[in-house]
Amino acid sequence: MVSWRRFRIGLILFLLAVGLSGLTAACQFQATLPDGRPAQVNLTLVSFALTRKAHEAIIPLFAAQWQREHQQEVRFRTSYGASGSQARAVIDGLEADIVHLSLGLDVDRIAQAGLIRPDWAPQAPHNSIVTTSVCTLITREGNPKNLHTWQDLTREGVTFVTANPKISGAARWNFLALWGSVTQTGGTPQEAEAFLTEVFRHVAALPRDGREATDAFLTQGQGDALINYESEVILARKQGKRLSYQIPQVNILIENPVAIVDKYADKHGTREVAQAYIQFLYTPQAQEVFAQYGFRPVDGTVLAAHAQEFPRVPTLFTVRDLGGWERVQAQFFAQGALFDQIQRQIQRENQA
Repeated sequence: MVSWRRFRIGLILFLLAVGLSGLTAACQFQATLPDGRPAQVNLTLVSFALTRKAHEAIIPLFAAQWQREHQQEVRFRTSYGASGSQARAVIDGLEADIVHLSLGLDVDRIAQAGLIRPDWAPQAPHNSIVTTSVCTLITREGNPKNLHTWQDLTREGVTFVTANPKISGAARWNFLALWGSVTQTGGTPQEAEAFLTEVFRHVAALPRDGREATDAFLTQGQGDALINYESEVILARKQGKRLSYQIPQVNILIENPVAIVDKYADKHGTREVAQAYIQFLYTPQAQEVFAQYGFRPVDGTVLAAHAQEFPRVPTLFTVRDLGGWERVQAQFFAQGALFDQIQRQIQRENQA
């Protein structure tokens, strides 16, 4: 009996070994195509949190097209989070082949670290801007506090949620929308600073990124309002959530760039497919997906087809109107700059 059991165990182990060996051989056989190209290419995409659903829908479309045209499988590794944190992760060693970030400043930081070519912006259509949006003022159902403008956030008894501008690209856009609501309508920088200080006295929470800000408002019930991308409102509505929102008539055009991380794409041998994915993001097919998930397309035809969903904003300025990202970063978000000064002042007031 013992020897029979040993025989059976030995036979099972032998068959397993043969099976694994065959599997390994098959994998080795399938590892390259007849022309010597690898049968599978792995791409790492690092993006900001609000794009997750859109990329999850676009990636299979691109992979199917690449398979048809090149007989090669493309698999994606993805990472989503606050734009600033994602940029830092790439700089610190997260080997992304492609980044799609909330603001050009974050791509510039990666370029300054030597991972992306300095002239990255002209390398793709629309100066590498692949999605756009505007800032919205999301309120409780029915807008019980009658909030319509940025100035309404400073009314007594009103609190709101925005992500943290120190780490979130979405929150930096929010901050700039608030600043520009003063300076782009004839106000002085001093008046804008006083307005921002008063606004941030009314903040109920400063989550890490735009998606967490939405959760804090909708799930945790914090604040009377939420400042976030228009895309978050549209996505929430598609998921059956009833939201009231306003698009303030003085607003900033949010521009989200995409770029190849040159050092890592060349290291991985993925430049060709990475460039192809970026180009695919500009196709009407991919731009339609972005529109479905609430982003304003950069493709004019697709944008026109969604005109009812994306109403025109009368006073729409850009970061260039505020001096560009280098100036904006130094003035507002660098260590000890205006946002830090406002936070310190509010902390002192709370401790008094």
